[in-house]
Amino acid sequence: MRSLFSLMVFFVCGVSLFSQVRISGQVTDGQGRPLPGANVVLRGTYLGTVTDGDGHFLLGRVPAGDYLLRVSFIGYDPYEKSLVAGKDVRIDVVLHASDILTDEVVVSGVRAETGLPVTYANVSRQEIEKKNMGQDLPYLLRSLPSVVVTSDAGAGVGYTAFRIRGSDLTRINVTLNGIPLNDPESHGVWWVDLPDLASSVYDIQMQRGVGTSTNGAGAFGASVNLRTFSLEKDPYAEVASAAGSFATFKNTLRVGTGLIKKHFAFDARASKIVS
Repeated sequence: MRSLFSLMVFFVCGVSLFSQVRISGQVTDGQGRPLPGANVVLRGTYLGTVTDGDGHFLLGRVPAGDYLLRVSFIGYDPYEKSLVAGKDVRIDVVLHASDILTDEVVVSGVRAETGLPVTYANVSRQEIEKKNMGQDLPYLLRSLPSVVVTSDAGAGVGYTAFRIRGSDLTRINVTLNGIPLNDPESHGVWWVDLPDLASSVYDIQMQRGVGTSTNGAGAFGASVNLRTFSLEKDPYAEVASAAGSFATFKNTLRVGTGLIKKHFAFDARASKIVS
């Protein structure tokens, strides 16, 4: 009886042993260079590993069956292949580099976020499009609290300025994508030199009072942070026209190629404003 039991245990262990397979291989890039640290998993299971310094991987003691092998690595397109694991399998995987398009990185020292003890207001792209009638950028902010806008000609085109809580532009820090627009000597900003800037601005944040100012020790009045459009993946073209009082006309053309061969992109904008 004991011999029969031992024989049955040996038979079960033998079947279990021979029903397990090994899946191995190497992961390289398109130029044949090994990719260490790539993730190799069998989808729908808890079986997985990472490649070693030479790009090799090994999944041992895998029960026989059908699997979906997935290999992924940051900066490369993931690879998937169906496998029928009836015996040991070796598969070499080549991953192809991919372009990752992300939003721009916003440094928290420039823009305020929820929870910071800073009084601020955001102007979204949708609001800018509704208000952009060819007037200088200060007129996009005139509906915000504590803002007073002035125009030399009265039409909002030409010499314009604004005050926030009574402070003029010599006490307001203005940045474009984190780069200061204020003159290094007078700390002023002349919007007449930046006509139709609003057509290239994605959004605006205005901080009233002392905030996250990055330029100028005297910028205690406020901070205005402008952010332009980021990389467009697809081609586009846009034509916008507006007309107003005092024979004011604005015509704007924006075009872009989108991403060309995953490496290059060209964007252009032409504007003409008369008043």
